[in-house]
Amino acid sequence: MVKLASARENRLYGPRLGRNRLEFINAGLYVFASLLLVGGFLSQFSRDAKSGLVILLIALALISLVNVHDLLAHLAGIDYQLGLMGFDRQLALVEFAVPIVQVLGSVLNFLPILFFLIQAEKGRYYYFRLEKYALNMLIVGSVLWLIGSINNSCQIYERADGHVQILQQSVYLPFLMGSLLFLVGAILNCHEQSGMIHHGLMLLGKSWVWLGIFGSLLFLIGGLVNLAKVFKMQQVGGVRLEKLRGGAQEQLNREREGEVPLILEEQTRRKQNEAKPIVFPTPYKDALLGRS
Repeated sequence: MVKLASARENRLYGPRLGRNRLEFINAGLYVFASLLLVGGFLSQFSRDAKSGLVILLIALALISLVNVHDLLAHLAGIDYQLGLMGFDRQLALVEFAVPIVQVLGSVLNFLPILFFLIQAEKGRYYYFRLEKYALNMLIVGSVLWLIGSINNSCQIYERADGHVQILQQSVYLPFLMGSLLFLVGAILNCHEQSGMIHHGLMLLGKSWVWLGIFGSLLFLIGGLVNLAKVFKMQQVGGVRLEKLRGGAQEQLNREREGEVPLILEEQTRRKQNEAKPIVFPTPYKDALLGRS
């Protein structure tokens, strides 16, 4: 359910007006998805619990879309030059790995909920093994969310503005705690169902619902702080953001400006000089004899 929270300079991609609009939409969609997640869990206490599962599916789909945007934003920020990840490890382990892990976690939470909803709609409960797999998928999906949250909080900033770093830390903690609550809820739910014979919606116990509510509220808090961070990053005066490290930023700037490193330029000159034929000057006496 969590998303990537980054204050990198390479996040500033494309024209300013279009980029700002997309970033606000991205942050706003996450807040909206968190609200849907809270509403979907609360709906499990109502008579129409199926509609709550539909809301949960919509929320998970939106979160996947948000994380895909995060991944594409950082790819666009480095002009899709994947070779730069060899210079900056954080670029590979955080900016690219976190969205992918979060999308996989959302998919693994989406599929079992969809399976339980289909079972409830058809009223057929013949797939007992699939029910066990679905409960285990909820655990695996929550584990991926937690891994993504831990990886997200491992970002190191050396040059970013102090206010931005405070907002970053305020985003990390709710995401991490919320992911942990989802994992605990999935594990407790699987343990409770192991000693009972339940099918369909009955497989989603109260422990999973209650911990899901509190986890979703933490995601909502993190999303609101992330929205404030996006606004801070897009102020007219601008703030100091973190650049790529390990020479990746310099390499990216050179390629954008069309400059060639001095070493490569010197090698090119040498090759051109070696390719040219060497013409020795002809003595004046030999030239006169040749004419006669």
